[in-house]
Amino acid sequence: MQEQNALTDLHVGPEKPDAAVVRDALGVGVAVGLSGFAFGVTSAGSGLTLLQTCVLSLLVFTGASQFALVGAIAAGGSPFTAAAGAFFLGVRNAFYGLRLSEVLRLTRAVRPFAAQWVIDETTVVALAQPTRRSARIGFVVTGLSLYVLWNLTTLLGALGAEAIGDTAAWGLDAAGPAVFLALLAPMLKTGTERAVAGLAVVLGLGLLPVVPAGVPVLVAALAAPVELWAQGRRPGGEAR
Repeated sequence: MQEQNALTDLHVGPEKPDAAVVRDALGVGVAVGLSGFAFGVTSAGSGLTLLQTCVLSLLVFTGASQFALVGAIAAGGSPFTAAAGAFFLGVRNAFYGLRLSEVLRLTRAVRPFAAQWVIDETTVVALAQPTRRSARIGFVVTGLSLYVLWNLTTLLGALGAEAIGDTAAWGLDAAGPAVFLALLAPMLKTGTERAVAGLAVVLGLGLLPVVPAGVPVLVAALAAPVELWAQGRRPGGEAR
């Protein structure tokens, strides 16, 4: 059947009031948006200027990639390896976009602007909705609230870092990795996902003392194909 697996204007689950969708979307947007403060602090502590920090949040707008970029720079990595690590982390958003294009069915004029908001949180909220209308509401409210708060708290974090001086002395250099792990942990639901994450940690930490900064992040990305290859050689070859 045509579009059997995509959301349509017909109900595919219990109807959800618009107010409930807005409430849930705002909850996600506010909770995650406030972590932009940690990015602002981390970015300023890694040596980026206030302008560079704010432009990163305005244009990149994907927390994992931003934290990976400034983390590699703070560790002394080259701009190339830092940008490459951030790029590979951000590639997942392209796959989100493929799914959301079926669900939201936005006009061509709107799609370039909506693409800026295609991230983990907006995707999760949109795909959790029972109708196309509620998916669109969830996507827009999550994206708007998160974008505004993320950029505002990034600015406040960067200004705060400049005011307190050496962020490492306050232990704030750990804020970025802590937030990243907090965002990542709930996504590891299957055995395969946990195995990929575990292997990535082993590769990243194991290579940290022996290769230039930024390279461990790139090598850790090999955890996914390695685990999938190993999984395919097991009897059954199914995700755990």
